[in-house]
Amino acid sequence: MTCSSFDSTGEHSEATGTVDFHPVTEKPSIEVSTEANGKLIVVHIGGKLHTEDYQHFVPTVEKSIQEHGTVRMLVQMHNFHGWDAGALWQDIKFDARHFDQIERLALVGETTWEKWMAAFCKPFTTASVRYFASDQLKAARDWIIAK
Repeated sequence: MTCSSFDSTGEHSEATGTVDFHPVTEKPSIEVSTEANGKLIVVHIGGKLHTEDYQHFVPTVEKSIQEHGTVRMLVQMHNFHGWDAGALWQDIKFDARHFDQIERLALVGETTWEKWMAAFCKPFTTASVRYFASDQLKAARDWIIAK
């Protein structure tokens, strides 16, 4: 490969060599942690979800459900752009499998469509579902842990 350039004196020079391409390793779009001995699952979602992201999410949730029977989830969305087709299918399967195992679901987001998503998911779960704007994180936490 040849690359032409001009140095600071305005002289033309050519450089030859190779360029190594290293693909950027993407951070998972889902980060999952547990609180209250696993009864509360805290999920941070950003970017676009892919099928592989569910490999980080599902095992943690299923372990907590196995230990407690039901769980509560606090989902924080930041710059969330939805799902690709494979991830949407994984999400539908997850919702169907755990329809009655999530007691409360607090969704914290930044956009109108995320608020709409909270209303849309209500028929697909027995959980009590509430949406909170991103500046209401404390209220979401208070609600999710209330008796």
